[in-house]
Formats: sequence, structure tokens, C-alpha cells
Amino acid sequence: MSALEIAAVATSFLAIWLTARRRMLCWPINLVACALYFELFLDVRLYADMMLQVMFGAGILYGWINWARGKQQAGTVVVVPLRAAPAGAGLVAGALGAVAIGWFTSNHTDAALPWLDATLSSFSLVAQWWTARRHRESWLLWIAVDAIYVGLFAFKGLMLTAGLYAALIVLAVLGFAGWRRRRVDVCDEA
Repeated sequence: MSALEIAAVATSFLAIWLTARRRMLCWPINLVACALYFELFLDVRLYADMMLQVMFGAGILYGWINWARGKQQAGTVVVVPLRAAPAGAGLVAGALGAVAIGWFTSNHTDAALPWLDATLSSFSLVAQWWTARRHRESWLLWIAVDAIYVGLFAFKGLMLTAGLYAALIVLAVLGFAGWRRRRVDVCDEA
């Protein structure tokens, strides 16, 4: 456990807690968490997760803009339904991304666990996209991904990060429950 891991865990926990509460402050704090985890994952050779932080950074900027546009006059972020076709497309994209990233990292890097790392990274991008689009179903995908991440990080000796991801599962359950109780606007947004 390093000072870097402690800082990354604390920042990430705060950011996800704010996301579950639908607070705009989640976005800049998530950017800081991405930077911290980029460095940490570089140190432990989880390259797909390292690059995931770059993609998360771009997704965070998108989500920040999208949430700002999707606020009601009262200032709360509106939850948008995830329709079947975009959900299926997201899952297919996650699977294709896992194969592409896994092939690359297994053949061109010294990645520690290239296929598992690639799969989790790819489906994390799908979950991030769904979160940015304000879909409550994103929390369900986060629960699945985070549960597997707990084992990955424990295996890599990142026990504090494994603990964070166990806590993120709880936050995701709470996030899903909270977003489920919110009014869902029926609109054309996918």
C-alpha cells in the first residue's frame, strides 16, 4: 500500500459517492482520481487499466458536459432510460473491445493479466458511457465489473484498491436504488 494508492482510493471513493448522489462535483474529482490511478496502474503493469484512465478522462469531460445539459430547472440531473438496442450495442462493443485490447496487450506488452484486464477495461468504458448518458442501468454493469476487479486487485497485491472496489459495489447498489427512485424522462436520448 503506497501513498499514491491511498490518495487514489480516497479520491475515487468521494467521486463515485458524488456520482451516486448525482452531484456535478463528481466530474472534476473523477478527473483527479483518473490521474492518480493512471500512475498506479503504470507502476503495477496493468496497462489496459492505465489506458482506461485516459479514456475515462475523455468520458468524464463528456459526462460533465452531458450532465450539465441534462439538468432540470431545479438543478437535479435527469435519469434517462436505456433502451434495449443501445444496451445490446453497448454490450457487443464491450465484448469486441475486450478482444481487441486483450489481443494487443497479450501480444505487444508485458501486461500482467492481459485478457482479464482488457475485458474489465472494455466493459468499464461501456459503464462509463452509460453513466455519462445518465442511464441508471450503468450501475448494474458497474456492480458486475467491480466484483471481478476486487479479485484482480487483490491478486496484484493492491489490497486497498480491492477494498475500494468492494465499497464501490455497495455505492453502485445505492446508486442504482437512488437513480431508480428518480423520475425517468422518456425521451429520444439513447
